[in-house]
Amino acid sequence: MAVTVSLVALFGLVLFFLLRSRSLTPGAAFTATGFGFFLASTGAAGPINEMTAAIVDAIPSL
Repeated sequence: MAVTVSLVALFGLVLFFLLRSRSLTPGAAFTATGFGFFLASTGAAGPINEMTAAIVDAIPSL
């Protein structure tokens, strides 16, 4: 749960700065958000979450 919230915050922050620097148009941001939303409701959500958790676990804690 904490990893998911952290990743959502990280991706939200990156998206905010991309929109602010006008590197990403609002239409592209809407498309990316919609893609992520619909991807989360497919069968690919489980393996993506497992892969993300494995990567986070592989990073040594400081």
